[in-house]
Amino acid sequence: MSYDSQPPASPTPSTPPRRLGRGNVTVAVAALVPTALAGWLVWQAMSGPGDAEPPKVVPLPSQSRSASPPTDAKPSAPTSPPAATASPSETKKDEKPDGTGPLAGKVVVVDPGHNPGNFRHTREINKLVDVGTHRKECDTTGTSTNGGYTEASFTLDVSRRLRALLEEQGATVKLVQNDDRPYGPCVDERARIGNEAKADAVVSVHADGSAVGNRGFHVILPALVKDGAADTAKIVGPSRELGTRIAGKFVQATGSAPSNYVGDGTALDVRKDLGGLNLSTVPKVFIECGNMRDPKDAALLTNEGWRQKAAQGIADGIGSYLNG
Repeated sequence: MSYDSQPPASPTPSTPPRRLGRGNVTVAVAALVPTALAGWLVWQAMSGPGDAEPPKVVPLPSQSRSASPPTDAKPSAPTSPPAATASPSETKKDEKPDGTGPLAGKVVVVDPGHNPGNFRHTREINKLVDVGTHRKECDTTGTSTNGGYTEASFTLDVSRRLRALLEEQGATVKLVQNDDRPYGPCVDERARIGNEAKADAVVSVHADGSAVGNRGFHVILPALVKDGAADTAKIVGPSRELGTRIAGKFVQATGSAPSNYVGDGTALDVRKDLGGLNLSTVPKVFIECGNMRDPKDAALLTNEGWRQKAAQGIADGIGSYLNG
């Protein structure tokens, strides 16, 4: 889930974290099925071999979901979150690309959403930071599956796999966090890391925590925002192209359909409330790889083979974007 989409809370072992503000969708699932199928076919068509031209962007509807979560419900986290699944890339974390390959000279920042230690530092992650349009919490604990597999573990595992795939193509890759700090970083620092790296692309990896029956992935794009420290005018266009490429390749690699509850089957969602996007000065998107609270999506998200496919889809989308 987007780390600055709802307030964190102290963990309670009996109640897994819940995503807030994601399930307030009033359209019936039955009405969404043909739309989602149409969107899936659009993405297949958009992601043909070679990607000689940028895929056509499906027009987005106006945002209908409320950015404010209910005040009577708060997310929590398991007492002892499982460690992220080890991957081959984890043993290579200090290696540098050899400067060859199709992405040589490109800088990519990968932002694993949340931090496995956030639930131990609720006071720190509740601290308010400036996100341009307003002030909000530093970070959140994230969500989890009903079985206790945390979003923080998922995002870290996929991000490590993604880094390995990009480095194989010669890119210089920086992880915003690698379970190497006690909590965070805060959303404003996450944006600053990408900016200071002068990244050619930044992708923030997440998984959603919506209602059962809500399935599929979606990519979050920055809205046009100019307020306080936030000015996204220069990155709205490039970020949309980056997100479109990732969405098309994600379908191909994973077989997952676009979200049936966000984006009206386009797999794209535009938001102006996320500090990680508002404060970015380089092309950046978020990807919600699936819904951890739906059993069918959870079965995919907890599968190591599927996580590798997810990383491959994101890597292919980034590569397509960077190679034009």
